[in-house]
Order: sequence, then C-alpha cells, then structure tokens
Amino acid sequence: MRRGTTRRGTPRRGPARRESTGLRTSRPARAAQYLALLAYLAFLAFPFVWLISTAFKPARELGSLHPTWIPERTTLDNFRQAFDEQPLLQAAANSLTAAVGAAVIAVVIATPMAYVMARRRGRLATAATGWVVVSQAFPFVLVIIPLFLILKNLHLINSLWGLILVYVVWSLPFALWMLAGYVRAVPTELEEAAAVDGAGRVRTLVSVVAPLLAPGIVATALFAFITAWNEFFFALVLLKTPEKQTLPVVLTHFLGAEGVADLGPLAAAAFLATLPSLVLFALIQRRITGGMTAGAVKN
Repeated sequence: MRRGTTRRGTPRRGPARRESTGLRTSRPARAAQYLALLAYLAFLAFPFVWLISTAFKPARELGSLHPTWIPERTTLDNFRQAFDEQPLLQAAANSLTAAVGAAVIAVVIATPMAYVMARRRGRLATAATGWVVVSQAFPFVLVIIPLFLILKNLHLINSLWGLILVYVVWSLPFALWMLAGYVRAVPTELEEAAAVDGAGRVRTLVSVVAPLLAPGIVATALFAFITAWNEFFFALVLLKTPEKQTLPVVLTHFLGAEGVADLGPLAAAAFLATLPSLVLFALIQRRITGGMTAGAVKN
C-alpha cells in the first residue's frame, strides 16, 4: 500500500485549512468606522438643519441670546417677507434657465468629444487631458477680465445667453473628463459588433454607446446644473439689471448697507434656493448609481 493513501486507494486528506477570502474588520474597528461616518454626516447636515430651523423661527426667537434647535413657535413670516422684499421667482427662473441651458449644451458637446478622447490614443487625448487639468487650476478672478472683454465684443454682457456660454466653457473640461471615464468602461466588443452589422461611427455612438452612457450623462448633467445653479461670481459681474440677476446674487440683497443680515428672510430664501438641487438629485440618484452595461454584451 502506498503511503498517503487509504485502503480503497483514495488519497488521504490532511487537516483542513481555512483560506481567508478577505480582510475581516473587528467589531471595535467597525464601530469606530460607523461613529466616524455618523460624525461626518452630522458635520455635513448641521448647516442645513440650522438653516431650516432659522427659516421657520419668528423674529423674537432669532434675537434670543439662547438659540434653540427646534423653534418654539413656527412661522411662515420669513418666507412672506422674503418674497415681498426681493423678486425671488424671477431670479429662480433666471437661474433655472442658465443652469438647464448650460447642462444641456455641455453634455451635447462633451459626449462626442469624450468618445474621441477615450477611443483615440495619441496627442489629441493627451492635449485634452492636459486642458482639463490646467483649466481647473485657474481661479475665477484671473479669467473674469478676458471673459468680460470677449462677451462685450459679442454684445452678450447683461445677457443670460452670455452667462450660459461662460458656464458651458467652465464646466466643459470636467464634464469631458467625467464622460471619458464612462466611455472607457463600455466594452469595445459592442462597437465591433455594430461595425460588423454595418453601422458607422456616428450610428454606433448614437445607437450603441450613448444608451450605455445614460448614468454618466445624467451624472455629468447634474454636475453642470448644480455648478451653474450655485455660481455667484460670474453672475454678479456679467448681469447688471435686477430683472436678469440669478438667485445667488439676489440672496446678497438681504444684507444691509453695513453688512447686517436680515437673518429670517435670508434663511428662508436660502432654504428655497437649495430645494431644486436636492429634489433633482433625489429623483435621478438611481440612474447615477445604476449599472452601466448590465446585460449589454451581444451573444
């Protein structure tokens, strides 16, 4: 009988060894991670919670020396006063026009550019990547004078179209870099199968690649929208007449001549200004986190 085998000829099994499939975190370490996450969430939520509390407090509580988290008596007077003092609806319409226009134009331009950048390896992709990095390093103050002179020659000063153009140029590099990452995740076999079926480059991009880029397009559009919706400096410099000013600029009108803020109406208006971004993100967050190419491989 051979050594290491049983009488029936089957190999003798040694002691079973446990193979670890991953790193296990101890309970104290996991508890510390959860505590750190909760502390970070509390840090992020504190300004928004305090903003909501201030928006619904009456003037007497706002001037109290002992502020409270929950208003003793909620009121809507701050919202009424905010709408009475400033044209918030017109400003919100201007911000919505600029944000939606910038998001749509940026996505339409960035999608084919990102496809070329991701699929073509060479100087073009290198130059585009360098443009993305360099453009994000310039501060607003450094480029506002050239932008103002260019828009003045184009007769786009004090115009929402001029502001949309600035927002598109400013958000396009990051949108291009973001979409290029999504394009690289699309299997090239799908494009090869489309080419075998007789589809050209444009048809492949529109019918095959673009549907798979839906999560990336939505995320990029959301980024461009929020960037334009919250932007203040360009809107302050380029828009002069009150009826064309955006919401972030109108919010500064609640500050007095000596820098004293009308706290209640300011908090109410700021709370209303944050709602569109929160609602939009809540509606499309599933599209952002959804799988990109699940079930897309052609058999």
